[in-house]
Amino acid sequence: MQGKIESMELNRRGEQLLSAASNRYRITVQVANRAKRRRYEDFDNPDEPLMKPVIRAVVEMSDELMQPEIISDVSR
Repeated sequence: MQGKIESMELNRRGEQLLSAASNRYRITVQVANRAKRRRYEDFDNPDEPLMKPVIRAVVEMSDELMQPEIISDVSR
């Protein structure tokens, strides 16, 4: 994963997540929970590239959209 992401790309990925979700609140909570987990993981591994946890969560989750299991998690 690259260390820097353009704001337009981040917006596009965020919109992908929101459009795939049946409930905007739930996907927002899922992104926040993943970001929180990543934040604590980053403390344990200082070699990770410097990317804010929320941005990393959005990027990871949008990458996983191609996998059917993320869509079923989003729909719950």
